[in-house]
Amino acid sequence: MIKRRSMVGQIVLMVVTLGIYGVYWFYSTGMEMKESVKDESASPALWTILLFIPFGAIYSFYKFGELFEKWSPGHFNRWLLFVLHFVFGPAVWFIVQTELNRAAEQVPPPAKLAA
Repeated sequence: MIKRRSMVGQIVLMVVTLGIYGVYWFYSTGMEMKESVKDESASPALWTILLFIPFGAIYSFYKFGELFEKWSPGHFNRWLLFVLHFVFGPAVWFIVQTELNRAAEQVPPPAKLAA
């Protein structure tokens, strides 16, 4: 299930946690997209660990972009997302989270049980 996240709230969390929230965000959004597209080969946990290894981060950024391309409604180009990770990382966060929020808003709320 795709979770809606407040953009302002995330900025506050990034500042308060000195960027640690960004690692959590990378993992949790990767897991949400993986479950949504039912891609068993995707491994957001491994990608998150590889973020701390210089050349591993490059692989992680590519695989995250690849998963986002599979998940995104307009099939956003993985290479554009990959390059943005290096040029201006916050743009990746903004693009991905905006699309995730749109998807979360389209899901109908669960029906309430009659008492």
